[in-house]
Amino acid sequence: MLPTSPIDPQLALLLAAVVLDALLGDPDYPLHPIRLLGHASIALERRLFARGWDGRLAGALHGLAVTLGALGAWWLGHALLVALHPLLGWLWDLFVAYSLLCTRDLLAHGRRVLLVLDDLPAARERLRWLVSRDTAGLDRGGVVRATIESLSENLTDGVLTPLWALALFGLPGLVVVKAVSSLDSMVGYRNARYGRFGWAAARTDDIMHWLPARLSVPLLAAAAALLGRHWRAVLPAARRWHAVLPSPNSGWSEAAAAGALRVRLAGPGRYHGEEIHRPWIGADAWPADLDGGDLRRALWLVGLAAGLASLIAAGLCLAA
Repeated sequence: MLPTSPIDPQLALLLAAVVLDALLGDPDYPLHPIRLLGHASIALERRLFARGWDGRLAGALHGLAVTLGALGAWWLGHALLVALHPLLGWLWDLFVAYSLLCTRDLLAHGRRVLLVLDDLPAARERLRWLVSRDTAGLDRGGVVRATIESLSENLTDGVLTPLWALALFGLPGLVVVKAVSSLDSMVGYRNARYGRFGWAAARTDDIMHWLPARLSVPLLAAAAALLGRHWRAVLPAARRWHAVLPSPNSGWSEAAAAGALRVRLAGPGRYHGEEIHRPWIGADAWPADLDGGDLRRALWLVGLAAGLASLIAAGLCLAA
């Protein structure tokens, strides 16, 4: 708790974490909470696989152990520092919350691609930080499309869900959200190794982002309206094309962004050496050969939507 605070400590924590993230971006250091969680996840996974425990139950226990471990590490640090002084406990909470928010980092990755878009090999290389697809064969339009897709998809799981979890459930809620998202990115794959083991992580992640993914649609419509974009096309686009992607959630924000910008996204692509023939998101009349102007508009759209999400989070804190 923040001593003698003129505002609610939970609201103060949220606002301070958002401001730090906006000013400084995601901190990069060896003991970052997500890195520590990743190391713990890998170590436990190896022990389980060495014993032949690679099924759904083992995966669920793995996810539960890693998530509870993350909560325990935060709580232990909080309890020890609060015992010394309440302000130290609040500062610890602030540091953890700031370390787990990544809005500026998401937008920075998109801007890095934009800055080198005229140097296609460099743009492809920077895009690799954002996407899992093969980037080597992408032309300029493909690089821009992939960047916009990543920005809009990560708006949900990287911005909306963490922010609103922090507002509604406090720091424990944020820790759980980031732990589940990290586990999904590590083991939530439909392949020979993780098809069963990663099932629980993938399904939990789907459930966790279900509502924020759908709320991203009116949020992007509001951002589009404020920016003078095609806000009336957002909801029809989301309704029509959200199911193009295999994920139950990512298609909503991608289709909404496509409508707001009136561009085509998705389409064919290569993933891990295999050509995937996905349908397009967007009307046939909308362009797919995109350029830096389209990416710049997408950055403004996603950035403003993130700002609106922060205001909503503050409102949720006040209402809780």
